[in-house]
Amino acid sequence: MPVPCKYAALLADWLCDLGYTHCFFVAGGNIMHLLDAARTRFTCVAVVHEVTAGVAVEYFNEIRGAQGGRAFALVTAGPGLTNIVTALAGAFLESRELLVLGGQVKSTDLAGPTLRQRGIQEIDGIALAKPVTVVAERIERPVDRATFTRLVGRGEQARKGPVFLEICLDAQGAPVDRSDLERNDAPRPAAVSAAQVRRARDAAPEVAALVRDAARPVFLLGGGFSRAAASRLRASLRSMDVPVMTTWNATDRVDARDPHYAGRPNTFGQRSANVLIAQADCIVAVGTRLGLQQTGFNHEAFAPLATVVQVDIDEAELTKGHPRVDVAVPGDADAFMEALLERDLGTHAEWLAFCRFVRARLPLADPHNVHAPGYLDPFEFMQTLSQLCDERDIIVPCSSGGAFTTAMQAFEQRFGQAVVTDKGLAAMGYGLPGAIGAAFAGGGRRTVLCDGDGGFSQNLQELATVAVNRLPIKMFLMSNEGYASIRMTQRNYFDGYLGCDVKSGLGFPNWETLFRAYAMPLVVLGTGWEHDDEILDALRSDGPTGFLVPVDPEQTYYPKITSRVTASGSMESAPLHLMSPPLAPDVTADVLRYLGAHESTIPS
Repeated sequence: MPVPCKYAALLADWLCDLGYTHCFFVAGGNIMHLLDAARTRFTCVAVVHEVTAGVAVEYFNEIRGAQGGRAFALVTAGPGLTNIVTALAGAFLESRELLVLGGQVKSTDLAGPTLRQRGIQEIDGIALAKPVTVVAERIERPVDRATFTRLVGRGEQARKGPVFLEICLDAQGAPVDRSDLERNDAPRPAAVSAAQVRRARDAAPEVAALVRDAARPVFLLGGGFSRAAASRLRASLRSMDVPVMTTWNATDRVDARDPHYAGRPNTFGQRSANVLIAQADCIVAVGTRLGLQQTGFNHEAFAPLATVVQVDIDEAELTKGHPRVDVAVPGDADAFMEALLERDLGTHAEWLAFCRFVRARLPLADPHNVHAPGYLDPFEFMQTLSQLCDERDIIVPCSSGGAFTTAMQAFEQRFGQAVVTDKGLAAMGYGLPGAIGAAFAGGGRRTVLCDGDGGFSQNLQELATVAVNRLPIKMFLMSNEGYASIRMTQRNYFDGYLGCDVKSGLGFPNWETLFRAYAMPLVVLGTGWEHDDEILDALRSDGPTGFLVPVDPEQTYYPKITSRVTASGSMESAPLHLMSPPLAPDVTADVLRYLGAHESTIPS
């Protein structure tokens, strides 16, 4: 006679077979069978708030997914789901894996189409999750292994994204016959189809000819170009005669010290990279959706001189209408780059030398920035911190605000580091949860978090998770007394501001007292901190440490894209290469020599 087992145990076994090793969770009654099965099969990490479970899983999978280990989140019904929706939305916009198993009341207690609620904590999780997932399904009665594998695997195929499976309590605890449910097993589907690989490789000869014939080509690598491919193709990338730029999601694909590296263009990007991409006559954008943050809101002015090639797995991104795309390649980014780098791409030594000249002429720490005595310049701080980090470090530059943008403008990455952020949703509060997931994935690698005091406050309860697990997270807290970027926006466009700092009603803890409550050291940085042996020893230590970085609340953040009011009363953003403050005329002549004079000044 077959021996029945609980369905929750069977699901856990299937997840093990699919390579899942870690479970981030908040306990709850409507997941009691799933949690009982998980505790004997996975490394289970209890977190304080469900949003942390989701963000931690996203970052864990970004760091370790390519090596085989994967994590999933487990949350209860009702508030467990509503709390994790932000994490689902972030992973959806970043096209990243995030499997969330959610509890639900018994199938016999479901409210149906007319009642708001029947079961305790019941809410329609599928309706909430569907817009921000690639799969949202409710399991009211046990499904077989083939169906479960197909549902889970959808999050890893083509353009990745979160999967939410809501499992009713009676289905979790149902006794089932393993042999019945495993009779129709299905292999895990391939992440990329043969057709997507073929289309990518077939496009390589045409694009190679465009690059070869161009005078000023640029490669712009996006997050769809994987870390594994970047490592495998590094020698080829370094040996070619073409400048390479990255989006923020691909920061760690190229070493900032490589001679062909030309920076990170972006609305909040490096001025030198923005200046250069505007003068390119051929841009090959690989694995990037070329969103408005990447091209600038004034996308009509993006790459005015260039033939734009875009390689993306999602055909909708190729046909959305912004920016202009001359050659659209609906295929796999890794396969495309492998095929492209096998071909003759020509020589472009003069253009590469000009890129190096511009990078040297336009420093990452803009000299126009000012701050009062007693504070640190955040741009210079990021450059110094990057010099103290090594190739094994994991870098988490939060996801919003001044700490985020200064890191992405000034941090100089090294190859071998993993740099992970979440810029699409740009939600405050991602930094500490993301660092927790990254630290677990790193298996002892030092994890360096840069966060603002406002964003850090939104999930500071997770210091408990850091403390109880003694995670090797070095938390650099940019303390500027509030939401600096929001305060700046309100000041620029209105008469005053509200809810941005203590003076306008926003409360903050005493940071030294807070860290002491979790038995963690907190070090306050000052001028010359990088030469202080006590601080350097803390940075090299094994356990968690907080570092308070005093930043002037009135700190300026240049360069930046500004907007103007047009004659019709609408707002118009400057193109990427015309950041504020304007460059001096002699500098403009030096670094914008390939643009006409009418394109080198900000319109009045």
